[in-house]
Amino acid sequence: MLQVLNPATEETVATVPAATPADVDAAVTRAAAAQRGWAAAAPADRARLLRRFAAVVDAHVEELARLEVTEAGHTIGNARWEAGNVRDLLDYAAGGVERLNGRQIPVAGGLDITILEPLGVVGVIAPWNFPMPIAAWATAPALAAGNAVLLKPAETTPLTALRLAELALEAGLPEGLFQVLPGHGPVTGHALVTHPGVAKIVFTGSTKVGKSLMAACADQVKRLTLELGGKSPNIVFADSDLEAAAAAAPMSFLDNSGQDCCARTRILVERSVHDRFLALLAPAIEEITVGDPSDERTRMGPLISRAQLDRVRSYVPDELPGIRGKAPEGPGFWFPPTVLTDVPADAPHAVEEIFGPVAVVLPFDDEADAVRLANATEYGLSGSIWTRDIGRALRVSRAVRAGNLSVNSHSSVRYWTPFGGYQQSGLGRELGPDALTAFTETKNVFISTEA
Repeated sequence: MLQVLNPATEETVATVPAATPADVDAAVTRAAAAQRGWAAAAPADRARLLRRFAAVVDAHVEELARLEVTEAGHTIGNARWEAGNVRDLLDYAAGGVERLNGRQIPVAGGLDITILEPLGVVGVIAPWNFPMPIAAWATAPALAAGNAVLLKPAETTPLTALRLAELALEAGLPEGLFQVLPGHGPVTGHALVTHPGVAKIVFTGSTKVGKSLMAACADQVKRLTLELGGKSPNIVFADSDLEAAAAAAPMSFLDNSGQDCCARTRILVERSVHDRFLALLAPAIEEITVGDPSDERTRMGPLISRAQLDRVRSYVPDELPGIRGKAPEGPGFWFPPTVLTDVPADAPHAVEEIFGPVAVVLPFDDEADAVRLANATEYGLSGSIWTRDIGRALRVSRAVRAGNLSVNSHSSVRYWTPFGGYQQSGLGRELGPDALTAFTETKNVFISTEA
């Protein structure tokens, strides 16, 4: 059994049976049978059912949001957005079903066409930091492309996934097409990854686990998409709107209590405005309301677990200089908003992913120095650039090795645009107009026209 705790109270809110390897095997058999009928259905019928699924999710947004608050400790505002994002992803993917086109390629002696065909059964391993939307990033386009989906949620956050599977059946999706398999990574996850009936794995999580999944998939040459860790820079130039940059900085790394691969946890500030920026940042950090995630006024909730709290604490000894906000005391996995200052650029908390509400501020001298610091990490997922100079914005965007950058903004993820990382932040891209093709095989057919 999986024990689900409320991170804000440490109370047990549910126990969920963990799927065994035998359960995974049976689920693959059911999924493969359902997928054949689903792929054979008219594209308009698949699109219609996905839109119906989106409508059913929309009718249950508040219920799903409250589940997310309970199992993940997300603020209610964030949780409502996440449930709505699942709805929007299903709607967006449904729009691609009838536009999943092949090509006609000019050749001599006949006609050459390409056909995009579904892979079959897709395994999705979702993380605990954004249980609903990240599960939908893969599930929605995979279903739209004609595949079946087996979703393994994180051990700590299975409740919203299980409810989404119920809503899929309520919407009329075929039995067995979308199944949820809660369980432990080394058991349920491993069985899913190594099963010969699963054509592709989509994983979001740590770089360490992602590497192990790559090795497990290699034996079967299994397709794999990975969205892994990050240590994203927030580059603030002296010519930027400093007040706006300082006001936006806190939630760029405190959103979801810092448990976000795209969190801007390295704030790089041009030396000439470094002190001024810190003076603006301090009150903004101290004003962040940390507390009951179900309270509409709360901007930051707890960390997900005791283990995660211990990990964050290990990076932030009390003697380190910096700016610290306030957090509740007593039950719950609370850690205050923290900005570390006067730390070496190569210190562990400056280069390693902490996955908590902790950022460092590092000064830089010029544009080249900013780029050097931004790239001084093994990751390359996201980042921000604050400047009024559009030429500089473009130069730095080209020079920073990251998959998703924002200028004068901290926005990283839109379902209309591709998302993914460089280096050890991952492999492949999700979302955007090409999301469905990532779940297809390209078949080439030549038809001779010669007599």
